[in-house]
Amino acid sequence: MHEPIRDRLVTVRRHLHRHPEPAWREFYTTARLVEEIRAIGVDELAVGPDAYDPADRMAVPDDEEIEPWLERARERGADEALLERMAGGNTGAIAVVDRGGEPTIGLRVDVDGLFVEEASDDDHVPEAEGFRSEIEGTMHACGHDVHMTWGLAVLERIVESDFPGRLVVFFQPAEEASGGGCPMAKSRFADDLDYLLAVHVGLDHPTGEVVAGIEKPLAMCHVDVEIEGTSAHAGKAPNEGDNAMQALGTTIENAYAIARHSDGMTRVNIGRAEAGTASNVIAERAHVEAEARGETTELMEYMKTRLEHVVRSAARMHGCAAAFDVVSESPRADSDPALVDVIADIAGDLPATERVVPTADFGASEDATFLMERVQNDGGLASYLIVGTDHATSHHTPTFDVDEASLAHGVDVLVGAIRELEHRHPISRGQTGGG
Repeated sequence: MHEPIRDRLVTVRRHLHRHPEPAWREFYTTARLVEEIRAIGVDELAVGPDAYDPADRMAVPDDEEIEPWLERARERGADEALLERMAGGNTGAIAVVDRGGEPTIGLRVDVDGLFVEEASDDDHVPEAEGFRSEIEGTMHACGHDVHMTWGLAVLERIVESDFPGRLVVFFQPAEEASGGGCPMAKSRFADDLDYLLAVHVGLDHPTGEVVAGIEKPLAMCHVDVEIEGTSAHAGKAPNEGDNAMQALGTTIENAYAIARHSDGMTRVNIGRAEAGTASNVIAERAHVEAEARGETTELMEYMKTRLEHVVRSAARMHGCAAAFDVVSESPRADSDPALVDVIADIAGDLPATERVVPTADFGASEDATFLMERVQNDGGLASYLIVGTDHATSHHTPTFDVDEASLAHGVDVLVGAIRELEHRHPISRGQTGGG
């Protein structure tokens, strides 16, 4: 690197922060990542449909939602050949360093932004220092700009090292929609991985703290519901209508009345609902966006099944029909204790680490679990770790920001773990009880 390491990391992170793009519309982001990866020099670089089968994607928006983002990336100077390859929303990339030896390690980082309008207050650092989001209504409000920066820096450090094995870095799109983990897990790049590291910044862990592996991520599903009834004049002939608004109300009330399961934590939420056109018209259609979660994949399936039953019963009660579409979902996968031990040991030896937390409950959901599950089912080990950062407000809020001291710390944790696995490979699950 021509600039001091910390300055270079800050520069890259801030550029990425200025250009957030939502799920399956990360055109400029992917092009920028490819530019950096090509400058680093890797043995293989796959973009979009070369990295995964587009048919395996989940939660893909309609073409009319995708095209403005493609055009915006073109206006910002993204490589036209790359944009053609990503047409239809096939974003994201996978970079491979292959020295021919062992071990084979995967690193997963996510790349998408959120539909959040970033704060413009003078005390918000991105505004004060000139790297606030340039795209109205869209923001890196979850730290994925940091994750991408880590991925690039780890690639560069490994390329410059004598690492003997194979490193696969998954720059995964559409995490916020739980849409990109599945196709990358099904790709050839996930074959025969000995270890997988997935990573997140912050999550209420302060600067200097490292969580070596999460436990109990909730399996989840996102669903879209369309309720169709019959419109009628609300004053003259309300009896001639089949009221989608009533079906919607019954759906909402009964969804929250689903019995929780005795085997573990379960969740359901109606996040968005709309129906009707005017006060004097019996509503003909209603739309619902909802989710179900569970402490295990089986418990999530229980909640999803019960939610579908509620939706269809509510529609039928009011003479309507309902379509229930699972837009995306992800399983539960826990970090393997043997790999957690390696990460904890390495993190504990770093000067920037103030505290190591071996494991912590995650409490949310993440589609990195597709990759974790794939590696674990193939006999490998996986861990989802957290590198802490001070953030004054929560993730997914307009004022979210990170302590940029965590940039170099995260790179050191990840590179240290990769190099240590080189020396400890193979790690027996049985030595620590397995994952």
